[in-house]
Order: sequence, then C-alpha cells, then structure tokens
Amino acid sequence: MVDLKKHGPTIALLFTMLVFISYSIEWIRVTVGHAMDVVLGPFIDTLGVPFFVMILILSSITGLYSSLVQKYTIDYEKMQETQAKMKVFQKEFREAQLSGDEKRIKKLQGRQERMMQDQLEFSRQQFTPMAIILVLSVPIFFWLLLRLPEVGTPAAIGTGIVLPFLGAVSLSGFAFWIVPAWILWYMICSLTISQVIRKALNIGGL
Repeated sequence: MVDLKKHGPTIALLFTMLVFISYSIEWIRVTVGHAMDVVLGPFIDTLGVPFFVMILILSSITGLYSSLVQKYTIDYEKMQETQAKMKVFQKEFREAQLSGDEKRIKKLQGRQERMMQDQLEFSRQQFTPMAIILVLSVPIFFWLLLRLPEVGTPAAIGTGIVLPFLGAVSLSGFAFWIVPAWILWYMICSLTISQVIRKALNIGGL
C-alpha cells in the first residue's frame, strides 16, 4: 500500500504535471469549459455581467481558496522556525570560516546536512497545495479560455477593459509584448486580493 504521507508530495508533483499537459489537449479544455459554462455562463448571458468583472470575481475566489489551502496544508510556524535556525547557522558558519576553526566547521557541516534535508522536505511539501490549487483553478481557466472574446474583437464594455497607460484594450488582445490583457488583469486582481486575504488571515506570517 502506498504511504501517502511519505509519497504524497511526489504524487502531487506528477499530478501537477498531468494537469499542465491537459492544457495542450483541446477536447479536455473544451469539455471542461462547457461544463463550467453551465454554472458561469448565465452570469454573462442572462445577467449581463461584463467579462472583465467575471475575471475579477473568479480571481478573487481563486485568491481566497489558494490562501486557505496554503494556510491549512503548510506549517508556516515550523517553516519560519527552520528559516530562523538557518539564518543563525549561516552566521555561525561564516564566523567559523573566518576564524579558521576547522573543528567547529566540521561540526557545523554535520548540522548543515540535517538542515538542508529539512528545507528539502518543506520544498517537497509545497507540491501538495499546488496540486490542490491547480485542480480548483484549471476548470476556471478553461472556462475563461472558452468565453474569451475572439482575437480582433473591438474593445467594448463586454469584451474589453481600460488599463493604465494602455487605455481601452480588448481582453483577447495583448496588453504588452506577449502578455494577453485578460491574463494581466487576472494577475493584478488575484495577487492584490490574495495579499489582502493573507494579511487578514495572517497566512505566512504576513
């Protein structure tokens, strides 16, 4: 029987890779997108909610559950404790190197291996919340791709957005370089709201 506690991060990593691969498979994107459209479509078609507002709403939801998943799957107190110990260790190690104390350096090197293992374990644990967040986020992205205005659609209240320094742009167009306007808007909303939520819930020691 598979030990989920031991192999969970590895399984999560493999699952994350499969999710990324699904982005390149059109029938999966379309099928999931249409399934989500049953729930989200009426907001645009019936209630007339502009697409940029839907992105704001969905990015807010994404920021909320991402923060909650991280809060309850990552031991931030232990992580901060490990980081503090590493900072103290690095200071001691530098002092030992400068003083040329070989005996102390050898002793600290033994501690260094254990601390590196702890940090590696924390890094592996990040894959589990990442996989959970992806499972929840991918259907949203597939729906956004499904309902995204066609390329070349003129900017309007239902298909565009006004961005600083750029003016009115179509959400399916590029904001700058190769970054689509809808992706930029999604990132701005998600990052901003996530910071507010993390601050409110005291996630990650913010």
